[in-house]
This record gives sequence, C-alpha cells and structure tokens, in this order.
Amino acid sequence: MNSLIITSLEQGLIFAVLAMGVTITYKILDIADLSVEGTFPLGAFVFAKFAMEGFSPIASSLFAFGYGSIAGLVTALLFVKLKIRPLLAGILTMTMLYSFNLRLNGKANIPLFSYDSLFSDISALVLMVAVVIGIKLLMDAFLKTEIGYLLIATGDNEALVRSLGENSNKYKIIGLMLANGLVALSGSLMAQYQGFVDITMGASIIVVALASIIIGETVSKSSSFLSITTRAIIGAVSYKLIGGIAIDLGMSPTDLRAISAIIVIVFISYNNFSSPFIKSIKKQGGKARVKSKKPLEEL
Repeated sequence: MNSLIITSLEQGLIFAVLAMGVTITYKILDIADLSVEGTFPLGAFVFAKFAMEGFSPIASSLFAFGYGSIAGLVTALLFVKLKIRPLLAGILTMTMLYSFNLRLNGKANIPLFSYDSLFSDISALVLMVAVVIGIKLLMDAFLKTEIGYLLIATGDNEALVRSLGENSNKYKIIGLMLANGLVALSGSLMAQYQGFVDITMGASIIVVALASIIIGETVSKSSSFLSITTRAIIGAVSYKLIGGIAIDLGMSPTDLRAISAIIVIVFISYNNFSSPFIKSIKKQGGKARVKSKKPLEEL
C-alpha cells in the first residue's frame, strides 16, 4: 500500500505539470484545447529523440517544452488567423501531431531504459516536488506581470483588453503556447518516469487534466486564498491517489480510463447540485428565522 501511495504521488506530481498547463486554456482563457492529446506524447517523443542523440536529460526536457510551445502556436494560428473554432483547431493539431510523432523516431514505441533521465540519480518524488514547486512559483510570478494580467483579462473580458489598445489575440497565442509547452514537458517527464514512449500515451489525457482541475476546484472551493496553480496541483495528486486506491481495492488497471471518466462525472455533478442545494438551505433558513420573529413581536 505504501509503495502504491508513493507511486500515485509521483505520477500525480507529473500530471500536476499537465494540469497547470491545461489550467491556462481551460480556466484562464476559457478555451477547450484538445491539442494536448497530441502535445503530451510529443513531449515524450521529442525527449526520446534528443536523448538518443546524446543530449542531457535537462536539455532534452527543455526541447520537449519548446516543441510543445510550437504545437500550441499552430493551434493558436489556426484559431486566431484562420478563424477555425478552438475545439476543431485543437483536434486538427492533435491529428497532425500523431503523424509527426511517428515520423520523429520512426517507431510507435521506444524503450528508454538504457538512457539517462532526470530520475537517474535522485528520488522521483523529491525531484517532482522540486519541479512542481518551481513551475508553480514561475507561473504565479508570470500571472502577476502585465502580460499575465492581460492574459487573465483576455479570458474574462476580451472587449476590455481591446479597449485598452491591446491585441487580445496576442495573449491567446501566448496562453496556448505556454499551456502546450507545459503539457509537452509533462509528457517528457512521464516518458522518463516509466522508461518508454508510446504513441497512445496521450489518449484521454485531456480527461486526466480536466479531472485534476475539477477536483482541485471542488476540494479547495472554500479556500479562496489558494492560487489557481495550487488548486491544479492538489487536484492532480488527489486524482492519482483516488485511482491508486481504486486499484488497491481490486479494480483492474485496464479500468483506469473508466475510473477517470467516473471521477469527472461525480465531481462535476457534485459542483452542479451542491451549490443550488446549499443556497436553498440558506434561503429556507432565512425564511424560518423571519417567520419565527412574528410570534415574538405579537407577545
């Protein structure tokens, strides 16, 4: 059980990088970007390519981030310049990346056990805690800059950004590039962690990201002081722990995708029904207090 929890924590922290990336598009820009299902394995394949060429794990991981950013740029240009809807633009990029990933190394599955990784000389848990905290701090600092504020404003009120004389499309491009760069970085970390790259590793990864974001928002709903990045981290770790506990209770690993979908359904349903229920309770309580005053006044 202990090893399962540690493994779930390690994978949860890797997915936290993914969740922080998708948070930019899903929560900040309010864009449904499905290209992440292509950029996640892209990061893994790019890492494998450069690692096999003799580059260090750090350099290979940075190349993965760079290639992921370029993929985000492609999606952004399809959306901004060609006026293709964001959902379709993401699907088109994801489709192109499938072929690109296969052509990059000429194989659908690449073992990496004989190559150095970021986890070669340090505990995976320790390294991922450091990486996640570092990315979180950088993201928090970025979102407090002028560009960060305008990025947030673009998602909240695009007309306001334009009224300030700024091009809102520029911030959509920046957001999509940064988001997909982080997703690709997460893919490269997962490839190093599991020791191989597979063309199918991006399948349904958007569900993992959305589950992490939704769980983080639900668990920390009453904690207004938590930043959006902290919520994503909490959600990703909680998501993997829930999956790990489900496997420990006897469910097959092949059921993980079904578990992911069920987790998303449960938490979305909870969010949809809990708020109206709580409001109705408060409203009924208010009415009860008003009614209880009348007899006292008559006395």
